[in-house]
Parts: sequence; C-alpha cells; structure tokens
Amino acid sequence: MFGRLMPQEGKFFDLFNQHAALCVKGAQEMVGLMTNFDDLENRTHAVESIEKQADKITYECVDLLHKTFITPLDRDDIHKLITSMDDILDMMEDAAQTVSLYDLHAVTPEAARLAELCLSACKKVQEAVALLHDMGNAQKIVAICEEIDRFESDADHVMRAAMSKLFRDEPDVRNLIKMKAIYEILETVTDRCEDVANIVEGIIVENA
Repeated sequence: MFGRLMPQEGKFFDLFNQHAALCVKGAQEMVGLMTNFDDLENRTHAVESIEKQADKITYECVDLLHKTFITPLDRDDIHKLITSMDDILDMMEDAAQTVSLYDLHAVTPEAARLAELCLSACKKVQEAVALLHDMGNAQKIVAICEEIDRFESDADHVMRAAMSKLFRDEPDVRNLIKMKAIYEILETVTDRCEDVANIVEGIIVENA
C-alpha cells in the first residue's frame, strides 16, 4: 500500500525525455530563424513558447525530487541534469530575442552553420537521455557524449573563423556588434549541450 502511494521513480526519465524533445524542437526553430527571416516574429514566439514549456517540466522534475523518497539516480545529479538541459533552451531564447531586439534582417552563413551544430548537439542530447534509464547502455551513452563534445568543438572553430571574418570584412560597426553577439550566444548553446554530456558521463561513472 505504501509503495503505491510513493511517486514513481520512472517519471524522472519521462521528464528528461520530454525536456530533451523540447530542446530539439527549439533548435529546429533556431535553424529556421537563422536561415529565413520571413517569419521572424512567429519563430521568435515559438522559441519563447518552447522555453516556457521546458521551464514547467523543470519545475515538475524538481518538485518531484522533493516528493520522492527513493530516486533512480543521485538527487544532485537529477537536479544538475534537468537544470543544465534547461540552460540549453534559455540560451536559445536569448538568441531568438537578440535577433529580434537587434532588428536583424539577414544573418551570415556562419550563423546558420552554428544553428545547425546546435541542432545536431541537441539531437545527441536527446539520444543520450533516452538511454539513461538503463545503465546497460553505458557504452552507447558515452559514445554519444563524445559526439556532443565534437559538435561543441566544431562550433568553437566555426565561431572563431566567423569572428575573424567579421572583424576583417564588416565595415559597419553596428552590424559587427550585432553578429558578434549572435555568434557567441549560438556557440554557448553547444557549450550547454556539452555541460549536459559531462553530467551524463558523470552519472554513468557513478552508476554503471
């Protein structure tokens, strides 16, 4: 009887998966935003809406953490994982709002490439999180985390090359400042994905 009254520990993995799916959805909107400005307002609104949905999942996960006596993973790991995933979408929202606030009418191919790398990294975050319920998947998860690290490294290289080109070729100081901010925010999205990968790898070390 007591066991039936306890929150189901498997619910945490459901929440992780729901959040990861929203990260991918947000990244898809960012790719669209960085490649086509015809629907800027709607895409910005979509990213903001996705971020709010993710906030609710984060809150639900933290609330469940307080109510659950026995958790499937270390409590601190659960908290770090869900909040770090939330950081990914926070940065996406920052990117979308920055594009809107700066009144950009076009972006560079480098910004589009960074958005694509964000999407690739988020898809791998989703894959890793989906396997986390079973520590028998440890090797697969570690391999996926290594791919996330590579995407972050690729994004870093793209950003450095983009910055160099920007400072070399952009005559308008205002445009330079605007694009520099966009590059930095997009690259930070991949940093946050790498943070999640590091947390997941730590969980594997502790539990596998």
